[in-house]
Amino acid sequence: MTTSGPITAGSATGDARFWLIVAECFGVEVPTFQGEGPSCGHPALFIRLSRCNLTCAKCDTKYTWDWSRFDPHKESVKRSVADLVAWAASSPVELVVITGGEPLIQQPRLVPLVRGLLATGKRVEFETNGTIAPAPELVVDGVRFNVSPKLASFGVDETKSVVSAVLEAFAASGRAAFKFVASTITDVDRIAELAEVYRLAPVWVMPEGTTAEAITVTTRLLADAVAARHWHFSTRLHVLAFADARGR
Repeated sequence: MTTSGPITAGSATGDARFWLIVAECFGVEVPTFQGEGPSCGHPALFIRLSRCNLTCAKCDTKYTWDWSRFDPHKESVKRSVADLVAWAASSPVELVVITGGEPLIQQPRLVPLVRGLLATGKRVEFETNGTIAPAPELVVDGVRFNVSPKLASFGVDETKSVVSAVLEAFAASGRAAFKFVASTITDVDRIAELAEVYRLAPVWVMPEGTTAEAITVTTRLLADAVAARHWHFSTRLHVLAFADARGR
């Protein structure tokens, strides 16, 4: 597991029960950027939480949940809220991205984490699959949600990955952008259906791919269809810049 900073007891409130299951933290010792979505290109710190409630065949972070291939004891560790806040506060970088896996699985412990991060002057972005509604305590100034509903083409059953009430809650929050991974024009058409039904806006489309070559091909395939709908288009900067290296 890639991690940064010491593991310490306690939490932002002094309660040792506030621990999170973390896959990796990065961006302090070796700087990096947010690679996707509305903040693409912004310097960022990443707290990647372990565990997910979906099992997408094309997931690129299976080490957070696929225990048929990975050992959870090697791929995750418990870290305290206080430790994570101190780690982030050690860097001048303003943006902290909390991702996964699916971070909102650990939502009760995220409330003190977010409060601690905001108190140090950070702003927070959650990367979430859009199947778990955020607690009201997380829908606050300084927090944004990059909601990425997974399409059937991503290797998942949409009856599990598209949760109507949750998408409606995110759309109503005023703090969400909706970022879809797409590889075909059929995917773009499906995104349009979901955006219309659930009034999702703003919509960002990101080409699927874990190599620069694949991203370039898919970008050129999708660009006209995305532009025609006046949506936003995002690359995967971390793949282009760092060849999809873990911890970048």
